[in-house]
Amino acid sequence: MSNPTALPSIAWIGLGIMGSPMAENLLKAGYSVTGFTLEQDKLDRLAAAGGAAAGSIAEAVKDADVIITMVPASPQVEAISYGENGILENAKSGALIIDMSSITPQTSVDLAKNAAEKGIRVIDAPVSGGEAGAIEAVLSIMVGGEQADFDAALPILEALGKTIVLCGPHGSGQTVKAANQLIVAVNIQACAEAVVFLEKSGVDLNAALDVLNGGLAGSTVLTRKKDNFLNRDFKPGFRIDLHHKDMGIVTDAARNVGAALPVGAVVAQLVASLRAQGDGGLDHSALLRAVERLSGAQI
Repeated sequence: MSNPTALPSIAWIGLGIMGSPMAENLLKAGYSVTGFTLEQDKLDRLAAAGGAAAGSIAEAVKDADVIITMVPASPQVEAISYGENGILENAKSGALIIDMSSITPQTSVDLAKNAAEKGIRVIDAPVSGGEAGAIEAVLSIMVGGEQADFDAALPILEALGKTIVLCGPHGSGQTVKAANQLIVAVNIQACAEAVVFLEKSGVDLNAALDVLNGGLAGSTVLTRKKDNFLNRDFKPGFRIDLHHKDMGIVTDAARNVGAALPVGAVVAQLVASLRAQGDGGLDHSALLRAVERLSGAQI
């Protein structure tokens, strides 16, 4: 770059529930962001926030120092990365890809290997904290990759999150993210069971959740999802469809390394059943609906 003090230019691919507010936080931090996504209204939103909308992946990435990707799953990461219209064919040598999608660890390992052949660096940097964490820039970011690439990405990641940790080589961020999704799903399920139990017992739910959250049963999940439970508000911050995908990742990865997930496997099935009942587009706090159905409610 001609000006050594200039911030790196950023291309952002994937402007969904998480991607849009995250890209906006980079704009607020003074970065130039050129975005591409499939929904025109999301491109309009980025432009309104001061970013630039690109007409293709190739156009978005061609001059970028850093390329951030935030798409739903491994197939989408592969679709945007490979092929003549993909990131690897169109990014400049020396660029850094920060993939913030939640995908299989193997997909991250393969992407890093293929990118290295073109002189492109990669880190996997999936996040936890949901839509609220993205908006407030307090995400937890778990990173896999080389120390030097992590160091280069850190100022950017600090504009997006609060807890940012290099967990090991390529794919390690995804492994830690999979563990995160296991803990979150089991936690939501336990909260949902408690909510139905409390309500059927005639207890004031608001008061009960307040006192529970002040003790050992308290959690970030309960803090973030309490109002969802109280109001039966399942507008998606993180969709059941995506948590279903993540439970597949963690159960598969655990089987590969010989780790048993007995409770996780049960919750994975409950997530799958919720999706089969048409609730895949709802927030993962809608696990409450599955417990209600099992407890005799007509939903």
